[in-house]
Amino acid sequence: MQYKESGLKLPKGLFFKLVFIAFALSVKTSAQTTYLPQAAEESILIERMEIKAQKDSVLNFSKNKPFSREVIVGRLSGGAFDSLIHASKVDDYNYRRLLINNLEWASTDRSSFRSKKPWGKNFYQTRGTFCEVHVKDFDLAVNPVLQFQFSKENNNDQTLFLNSRGLSIRGRIANKIGFSTYLTDNQERDPLYVQQWENKFKSVPGAGYYKNFKTTGYDYFDARGYFTFGVAKYIDVTFGYDKNFIGNGYRSLFLSDFSNNILFLKLNTRVWKLNYQNLFMELNATEPRAGDRLLKKKYAVMHHLDVNVTKSINIGLFEGIVFGRPNHFEFGYLNPVIFYRSVEQQNGSFDNAVVGLDVKANVKRALLFYSQLLIDEFILSAVRDDKTSWVNKWGLQVGAKYIDAFGIKNLDLQVEANRVRPFTYSHNDSVANYTHYNQPLAHPLGANFQEFIAIARYQPAAKWLLVGKLFGWKQGLDDPLTTENFGSNIFLPNSPPYRTRENGYKIGEGAYTAKAVLANFLVSYELRQNLFIDLSALLRNYKVDGLPAHSKNTSVISFGLRFNMHRREFEF
Repeated sequence: MQYKESGLKLPKGLFFKLVFIAFALSVKTSAQTTYLPQAAEESILIERMEIKAQKDSVLNFSKNKPFSREVIVGRLSGGAFDSLIHASKVDDYNYRRLLINNLEWASTDRSSFRSKKPWGKNFYQTRGTFCEVHVKDFDLAVNPVLQFQFSKENNNDQTLFLNSRGLSIRGRIANKIGFSTYLTDNQERDPLYVQQWENKFKSVPGAGYYKNFKTTGYDYFDARGYFTFGVAKYIDVTFGYDKNFIGNGYRSLFLSDFSNNILFLKLNTRVWKLNYQNLFMELNATEPRAGDRLLKKKYAVMHHLDVNVTKSINIGLFEGIVFGRPNHFEFGYLNPVIFYRSVEQQNGSFDNAVVGLDVKANVKRALLFYSQLLIDEFILSAVRDDKTSWVNKWGLQVGAKYIDAFGIKNLDLQVEANRVRPFTYSHNDSVANYTHYNQPLAHPLGANFQEFIAIARYQPAAKWLLVGKLFGWKQGLDDPLTTENFGSNIFLPNSPPYRTRENGYKIGEGAYTAKAVLANFLVSYELRQNLFIDLSALLRNYKVDGLPAHSKNTSVISFGLRFNMHRREFEF
């Protein structure tokens, strides 16, 4: 690992506090929101209404997730969407779910959502909240979070399971400060291919610190929390520890929610035809798992500018820098409006810089086309000489969504293709790679792959949800017996002795080639508000040419019960 000394030293995490204090002391705050949780069921309605409306100036800014409760509820309940929502009984049901789960922002009379059997003055007053308080200058909503799942895998004598219990709390103080926290205690035993991934990278997907549990299982906390405030009418600030996502696709080549939670400061500015988001993040560097000790830190800064160029076409510009410093931050990266690449060049071009372009278009009130292009320190002169050069680092995503497909109400289809060149996201040391807590920040496959995704989602009735997903990918792999890097493992340095040549790198090629097909099927039924029964099946065929011992066929049947919690899935 290499670190370069430069800049003024700053204790770890202090720059977040300084930025927050500067905003908090200098500007009067305005009303603030909280955000929909990860994989919230409300996202289905939001996606459908965005496409159906086609030219909505608010919903078209849908690339930055999670969604603001205040913005979404205010927009959908304002009357403009009534004809679209009530045209389908299922959409109408999902709309009522949105209001029930976010009543602090709904203008509707709350009496229409009152529980039939409330407990006392604060418990189950409405069907979507276990405990709620609404008094002057204070709103509070508390919900239990539960998920129990049992699975059976072929060729595995042990029972797979997921056992999660916790709490979700959100609220507002004096209509000025919003806050939210989510805490679960989790024990799980995952399918064998996931266990192999965990043993290889010494991490649990989506989680942080973990302990072994019953030999082949894992025990970990998932603790998230943030608070929000407004520094002006059009600018919101969020500081916390959670996940963020940039893009309209099922995957993201910019920033996904695959990795562990991240300490972040987020500035979001929405004005005129623009939405501009800044993210300042503190990450954990790639390190071997060991006993209790202070983990090395690294940092990332990202900004994403969204522009509604027409009423139905949206274009975004993305830029990110990942850098490692021992115990200090580069203050030049705190500038929220500067071109980060210029700052990185002033520092000697030592950091990992990426830029990107995304496009989204709503067509015929039924189709949404989207794309992302990511370029990682692209060197044009070298690429002109040889397109197989290792510096030819980029990723491309193209996709489309089709709602009410073929005239069938609430049948939604999606197709997506992703291609990422070898060595994309990697760096010349093992610090500034595009990772956090031994997990990729963007696509879970890392790099050197091409992938195709097809998704069908159908709600035949209000409480029923059927989902089918099909993934297929090809990836070039390293030789497990050597240290040579062929560009798929973004944790390895992209410099000698790991990278042994300058040219000859093609997508999907390496010492060995892996080909995989993964199919995932889900039948879900809502027993009562936010309480779901899930029955799912996963089929995975994984073949490595030349390494038959690494080729595996996997099938997993799962049955689960979850309450106020997203499903845990391993789609890689």
